[in-house]
Amino acid sequence: MVQLHLKRGDESQFLLDTTADVSVESLVQQVAIVYNGRLKVERICSEMPELAEHGVTLPPNMQGLTEEQVVELKLKDEWEEKCIPSGGAVFSKDEIGRRNGHAPNDRMKEVLKKTMEEAKAIVSKKQAQAGVCVTAEMVKEALDQLRGAVMIVYPMGLPPHDPIRMELENNEDLSGMQASLQVVPEQECQLWWAAKELHREKKLQDYIGKNEKTKIVVKIQKRGQGAPAREPVVTDDQQKEMMMHYYRRQEELKKLEDADDDSHLDSDWSDRQALKRQFQGLNNIKWGPR
Repeated sequence: MVQLHLKRGDESQFLLDTTADVSVESLVQQVAIVYNGRLKVERICSEMPELAEHGVTLPPNMQGLTEEQVVELKLKDEWEEKCIPSGGAVFSKDEIGRRNGHAPNDRMKEVLKKTMEEAKAIVSKKQAQAGVCVTAEMVKEALDQLRGAVMIVYPMGLPPHDPIRMELENNEDLSGMQASLQVVPEQECQLWWAAKELHREKKLQDYIGKNEKTKIVVKIQKRGQGAPAREPVVTDDQQKEMMMHYYRRQEELKKLEDADDDSHLDSDWSDRQALKRQFQGLNNIKWGPR
């Protein structure tokens, strides 16, 4: 199997196993599914702690308003009585006014938080450091775990405007958000290797050969952004190790130089003939007129 180390910019993303004769078109689709799926898992996991602490989100027209403003405008959350967590709710006011404050009890909180940690671990960037390849099936498993946890705590389902439900149903709206800059749609996804774009009409082996034991670094780029920066010759860790080696070598050379220093031979105490000259009265003899 050919192993791809996928990066976005200089940041490592995940490892992916494929074959040399795979079409670049198919490879791009697979990479986009895994890459964007991981982002979806991360976005859901970023909302899970808020769901566990403060309950479901309020309707958009009620978010950020004070209780007095809600009464004055005669607004009502129709989902407040429908979306009651399993085991009953515990009131925990959301200071920013984004969620209704009817949080799950401690047992249900633990279900959400534990599932969130497990899902994050499945698609974590640390998987690349551990040499574990991430697949579309693993991303789907993480999403299914999150969906299952939400169904356990909220068997009636979340409100249609809740971001977690929108993510799970692929109805999320990321326009105007920082997260939208991270997503790379499959139609706009480009793969680059060795400063070359992998064209979709070709096969991977047209670029790297037919060796199935190849490991390469491939960069994900959005169409129109141009070629990504080249990989550095050495990594940051390798550069640090080289600097430490150079420093240690300099210290060793300095010690050797100090050990070979023979300037002490010009000192009076090292003169073997000093005592003899003293007895003979030849210590302070000077040539030339005084």
